[in-house]
Amino acid sequence: MFSLFTVNNLTPADVKTGLDEGKIVLVDVREVGEHNAERIKGAVNVPLSKLETAKLPDAEGKTLVMHCQGGVRSAKAVTLCRKRGLIVDHHLAGGIGAWKASGLPTTR
Repeated sequence: MFSLFTVNNLTPADVKTGLDEGKIVLVDVREVGEHNAERIKGAVNVPLSKLETAKLPDAEGKTLVMHCQGGVRSAKAVTLCRKRGLIVDHHLAGGIGAWKASGLPTTR
């Protein structure tokens, strides 16, 4: 359920399952160089620094989930999206760092 005040923290396992089942669109809000150096397969890069003017990918009924390196920028991205009137309230808690710590693969 959408909330103006809560960021829904998803675990790496939650995000992996959602990606595998085609239920989420993962948005990497790190800068382009960070994304190009290492990323979660399937993540779409929309840097936080450009999020205000950028168009987010069409979720087509899926849940948009933000992620960054450690979770701070993705939580900010959720807040920014809400200010723009977008229904976005999920992020990968701990970011790609938590993803890797869980033993999940990345692409270089």
